[in-house]
Amino acid sequence: MKGLVKKASTILLTFSLLFQLMTSPVYADTALFVIESENAQLSSELQVTTQIYGQAKPGYSGKGFVWMQNSGTMTFDVNVPETGMYTISTRYMQELSTDGRLQYLAINGINKGSYMLPYTTVWSDYSFGIHKLIKGKNTIQIKAGWGFAYFDTFTVDYAKLDNLDVEPVLSDSKATTESQLLMNYLTEVYGKHIISGQQEIYGNGNNGDMELEFEWIHNLTGKYPAIRGFDFMNYNPLYGWEDGTTARITDWVNNKGGIAAACWHINVPKDFTSYKLGEPVEWLKATYKPSETNFNTANAVIPGTKEYQYVKMTIDGLAQQLLILQDNNVPVIFRPYHEAEGNGGLKGEGAWFWWASAGAEVYKQLWEMLYTELTQTYGLHNLIWTYNSYVYNTSPAWYPGDRMVDIVGYDKYNTIYNRNDGLSGVPNEDAITSIFYQLVDLTKGKKMVAMTENDTVPSVANLTEEKSGWLYFCPWYGEHLMSSAFNNPETLKKLYQSDYVITLDELPNLKTENPAANASITPTSAEFDKYTANQKDISILINPNGNTLNSLKTDGTALNLNSDYTLNGNNLLIKRDFLSHLSVGEHQVIFDFDKGKDPVLKIKVIDSTPSAVITPLKAAFDKASEKQQNINVSVTLNGYQLVSVKNNDNVLVSGRDYTVSDNTVGLLKSYLSTLPLGENNLIFHFNGGNDSALTLNVVDTSNPVITGDLTVQAYNGNTGASTNGISPKFKVINTGNSDIQLSDIKLRYYYTINGDITQNFWCDWASAGNGNVKGEFVKLANPATGADYYLEIAFTASAGALKSGQSAEIQGRFSKSDWTNYNQADDYSFNASGNQYVNTDKVTGYINNKLVWGIEPK
Repeated sequence: MKGLVKKASTILLTFSLLFQLMTSPVYADTALFVIESENAQLSSELQVTTQIYGQAKPGYSGKGFVWMQNSGTMTFDVNVPETGMYTISTRYMQELSTDGRLQYLAINGINKGSYMLPYTTVWSDYSFGIHKLIKGKNTIQIKAGWGFAYFDTFTVDYAKLDNLDVEPVLSDSKATTESQLLMNYLTEVYGKHIISGQQEIYGNGNNGDMELEFEWIHNLTGKYPAIRGFDFMNYNPLYGWEDGTTARITDWVNNKGGIAAACWHINVPKDFTSYKLGEPVEWLKATYKPSETNFNTANAVIPGTKEYQYVKMTIDGLAQQLLILQDNNVPVIFRPYHEAEGNGGLKGEGAWFWWASAGAEVYKQLWEMLYTELTQTYGLHNLIWTYNSYVYNTSPAWYPGDRMVDIVGYDKYNTIYNRNDGLSGVPNEDAITSIFYQLVDLTKGKKMVAMTENDTVPSVANLTEEKSGWLYFCPWYGEHLMSSAFNNPETLKKLYQSDYVITLDELPNLKTENPAANASITPTSAEFDKYTANQKDISILINPNGNTLNSLKTDGTALNLNSDYTLNGNNLLIKRDFLSHLSVGEHQVIFDFDKGKDPVLKIKVIDSTPSAVITPLKAAFDKASEKQQNINVSVTLNGYQLVSVKNNDNVLVSGRDYTVSDNTVGLLKSYLSTLPLGENNLIFHFNGGNDSALTLNVVDTSNPVITGDLTVQAYNGNTGASTNGISPKFKVINTGNSDIQLSDIKLRYYYTINGDITQNFWCDWASAGNGNVKGEFVKLANPATGADYYLEIAFTASAGALKSGQSAEIQGRFSKSDWTNYNQADDYSFNASGNQYVNTDKVTGYINNKLVWGIEPK
């Protein structure tokens, strides 16, 4: 839309994620994929049952349900037709703890976070949120945290994304004209673009250079951020001083044409008991941390108390600055009492700031007290109220309510901690889309959602591919922006220079009113089937309402008049030839008019064309030389063509690894003999439809695996060929009939050191307790192929016993003392392709120093 919206690059944003328990079943027959839990791959600790302690649990589907206690994993594969966003949910029961029971979700071997299953004594539905799945096979795993839940089914389905259409109605009915115009603009760009922002340093940071971060951004990208973040913390009744914040806000908005956002790190005296109201307190004796003060937050909402009077003083000091801004016609995106919930909980147990230490109910009273004082007592109507939320199961209890909130914010600090992208040591450019849509659902889509603070800014690719509609981002100052550990300069540059991000120079004049009427279209949604026999044009009736249609755009691309669509008066026809090139999934077509809000047509693209199929879907190969045989796979093409055969990211070579004759693909034994033992998946990729997968179990009967009462599973957390840290993860399973003391068990991981130097081992996590795991490095007297060292894992006497059928997990790391690199590619125990626990014969297991599992290198 000319003058309001930057170049119309649009992303598909139509979703409604359920935040906690869903009210309607998600395991309907129409879902993309449903699996009974008992049909998933279950670790040995899990039981399929119909009752708990003799008490039946009727209402499950299938043959029963899976009882997960304090350990175990459920794993299943799902094939999806296109890379995109999908929901993952379960039908479950959890009747042990009213506080919830923690579980973990992993996708394709990457941890996607922890989830607290709410208490329920009836079969209920729970969503793990939306996640990006890649086209073809994806492996989903649920792992017990605190466990103790019953699982009936799991469902994977297309994500139904909220359309992010928020009405520009402010919570303050008396909002100033400037505030309303800013709100109009924010709702206009929301879901179509992300607005760039940057927090300024406060006080005398950067040696008084308040522009350091902003000039750094400009020197890197040629652009300035559109939003500048401020902090009113130094206007306080303790050590307060004029640091120029109010003047800089006025200059930024009125002279530079930017948008102002502000938080309020208001402090309290550390020794509040001895503090006398109104007396100065030096800043070293003030704090915002609840652990450093005896300030009783619960009293702060009770009139007449000393705490209440102190809070009123702080509000008065803040109001005086906000009144100056209102007098200068400056609107502010105002974020007070931020990050309240902290590490989670209802009673303030996770609080980082004093204003949350008394729990959710008191916090909401504090918020209402501030809102009422500023809007009614002081007559401040230039604020767009922004509430910081999280996505714990307790988070909704902290929300102050729609009538006192305009924007919901989330502070993304996950480059080092809380990251779910499977990487380490690099900036986390994840768009955290699942979190975004959980926050959208917090208000049922009524409020915009912004990234109000962050370290790493998500990449433009992740933001658009994952359809993550954050209103704006705003990195914290200093290293959080300028250190390459937090932001890759090239990523930041690409984002700032993209059509998707809005920068300072691209903001409209937010002081000018735009009362243009909106055009409309009928219908606003349609479906298109890519199957040739079912393809049809889509007909649209336009009501221009006095506006002029400039163009149609979808996925950032303008459609061509006459070839992609035709226009006859107010009748518009989107041609099937254009629609047939859209990918399966949901798309938005933007009707770009010269004025008013652009209407959107949502198109759901399906493909009912039969896919190519292969037979068989499972096969076995024996590496014993006298038993090796080619494997023939029959292919029914259904009009498609075979494009490639892949093993993970490795593309097989036709004529060398396989042959094609008519409708038969012959997998050659010369290639199959190179595959590792265990399960391998060969993906048959066609030029349309779904891929097909051949599951191939590779054995070697000429060199049998030593087996006893112990099974060893493993995978590598770091799969790079060259790395300064090796990260093996082990699971040992008692497959015997008697208990085994963990102190009697040892594991050996074989590798080449690539430069003999002292090494260090760390146990990051162990089910038996980190302190009960020991790691020792042993140099082989006679180096073997792929090994001149092994790491031996052992357990202390305090580790306890491993009962029959139980397992123990160990997640470790080791590095050289000088942090030089290993080359893992040729290591005996290294597995570059595994991302979940699988039986491995190249990690050996011992009971009382006797080999009971695996093959030692020769």
